[in-house]
Amino acid sequence: MHVISRKKLKDFWEAHPDCEHALRAWFKIIRTTRYAMWADLKRAFGARVDKVDDRIVFDIGGNKCRVITIIHFSRGKLYVRDVLTHPQYDREGWKHG
Repeated sequence: MHVISRKKLKDFWEAHPDCEHALRAWFKIIRTTRYAMWADLKRAFGARVDKVDDRIVFDIGGNKCRVITIIHFSRGKLYVRDVLTHPQYDREGWKHG
């Protein structure tokens, strides 16, 4: 998939170095695989991915952080909307942005 934008991931791991390895690993998997539909993504990531309204949320690094995305499967594009720590995600402010 074409990931837009890696910069949000990099900015996050620079502020939270303990998440860098897990975010890089997730990015490598997402970037090198094309998912045709939600079922393909769910099969690949299992419990580590959920749909929340129009967004798809990835649990990265065993609950260390969440990557909130919008995916256009037909175009093969994944938009990184937010990267949050678990406590930031729990506050749910991201749902309104």
